[in-house]
Amino acid sequence: MNKSLADVFVDGARKGWNVGVNSIIPNVLMAYALIQVLKVTGALELLSNLFAPVMALFALPGSAVMVLAGAWLSMGGGMGVAASLYATGALTAVHLTILLPAIFLMGAQLQYMGRMLGTAGVKTRFYPVLFAISIINAMVAMLIMRIFV
Repeated sequence: MNKSLADVFVDGARKGWNVGVNSIIPNVLMAYALIQVLKVTGALELLSNLFAPVMALFALPGSAVMVLAGAWLSMGGGMGVAASLYATGALTAVHLTILLPAIFLMGAQLQYMGRMLGTAGVKTRFYPVLFAISIINAMVAMLIMRIFV
């Protein structure tokens, strides 16, 4: 049975709405709440100071490590952390430009470990290597973006 263009559009819109409501929005809200908790407790400043030397290699403030940690857990969460830190002035548009490729290259590894690697039957002893490849790619991308920005 052939569906009309309107039916296909409505089905796609419904699926997109479900992805947004069930996946993206909860991750972004969780990330925003996490950043607020870290700020209130002073842990954000502590972590920022601890990782400042490493993040300086990429021309980023220490707080940018929270974006990478959030992205490693969930791509939407990483974007939420980035938006929250941008809104507070901790990150600038240049910082976000440097971070964006890294978010996509290493994003949601923890989620994908169970969804894809486990389902595909990849042996757990290979997980660290697969994670390291993505993280190294993300670091190289940030270095390249630092040059161009």
